[in-house]
Amino acid sequence: MTIRLLIVDDQELIRTGLRLFLQTQDAFAVVGEAANGEQAIALARELQPDVVLMDIRMPHVDGIEATRRLHAAGITPSPRVLILTTFDLDEYVFGALRAGAAGFLLKDASRAHLVEALHVVHDGEALLSPSITRRLIENFATRAEPRPADMALVADLTPRERETLLLVARGLSNTEIAARLVVTEATVKSHVGSMFAKLGLRDRAQAVVFAYEHALIIAGEAG
Repeated sequence: MTIRLLIVDDQELIRTGLRLFLQTQDAFAVVGEAANGEQAIALARELQPDVVLMDIRMPHVDGIEATRRLHAAGITPSPRVLILTTFDLDEYVFGALRAGAAGFLLKDASRAHLVEALHVVHDGEALLSPSITRRLIENFATRAEPRPADMALVADLTPRERETLLLVARGLSNTEIAARLVVTEATVKSHVGSMFAKLGLRDRAQAVVFAYEHALIIAGEAG
């Protein structure tokens, strides 16, 4: 199946470079380009991309607000958003997660990593590189006051579902969680799906936010 992409970046050279490379990959079709979040929302309604490759810092409407509006736009199916970040400079990563971003891509990523990231986000199986996820989340989570845990929701989780939530929040993939818990990957997927339903979460990105915001894990603590 061809993955339909919308590239969003205020720098034309970056958009062109991404498009020229992605057009060489049989798995992808670049259906449009936008220079800011406002254009991105309009094009997403018209073109219905599967994945939006979204810069954060843009004029008029930035990547975070655009991500939030995309998820509220009633587009069916809702496009997955892969955020472009410089990590060391962007102060908005945790906000992007809250807005519904499905994953992150560092702007100095290799072409192979870009291809992998787009597939992973499209499939919805995991956030991107667990090491990147941990660094991003732990860095930005320490800057926000944790919310008290919603014990009614958390208490509804089975012990294994809660354990799965904490491992997801640390950036582990299903394969890594299966190895840690000594269960099959299918069992992990079942736990993840049940945990999402009970907590009202859409994907793994929201699970990460939930765990950190509700102080179920503390940034920097051993996992």
